[in-house]
Amino acid sequence: MALDRNITASLIRQSPKIARVQVQKQGKAAFQKIKNRMIAEFLNHPVTVELKQGIDASNISGTLGGVTNLFSFIGFDSGSDPTKNIENVLQTAKFEFAKAKLTTIEFSIYIPDPKDVFDATPMPWAPGRSWAKGIESGISGLGYYLKVERDSSRSGLGIQSPRKVRKGGVRFKNTQYISALLKKYKKEFENLQLT
Repeated sequence: MALDRNITASLIRQSPKIARVQVQKQGKAAFQKIKNRMIAEFLNHPVTVELKQGIDASNISGTLGGVTNLFSFIGFDSGSDPTKNIENVLQTAKFEFAKAKLTTIEFSIYIPDPKDVFDATPMPWAPGRSWAKGIESGISGLGYYLKVERDSSRSGLGIQSPRKVRKGGVRFKNTQYISALLKKYKKEFENLQLT
């Protein structure tokens, strides 16, 4: 028995709407899983963990050869959480429905790029530079760093000496951080599968 022509036409018109709701639900769920993994990986990265621990941290990132920790070396304000700006940028990742046609459904995914993070992470003493980019490309001055408690220290532990206090051997070790994380998850978002 064939369906009435009006019923068939009605079903064809409704199918993109029904599929849209289902795809949107599945897409958002799959997207959120990946986004949660991305943020969890960021929060568990040795650089992030070290910075969140403030001046009491050891140099678990290995960037400073154990001389001090990143929080003190970069000179963040005592009690601040410099990683929060990055987490906020990562939270801007979103899944949006675009349009539904008879046979296809399109959606778009926005994820921040490294420049978004670098713009949100200015050095406390050099606003035009990004400390997050510096983690990847290097931060100078370790040879001039003195690990001392002083009122003039932003972090409360450490100042820059006008003279070099450490000769040779100890240098800042560049570390993969935001660029590698976003590159990895961009691929995961591009390969998002609906189940």
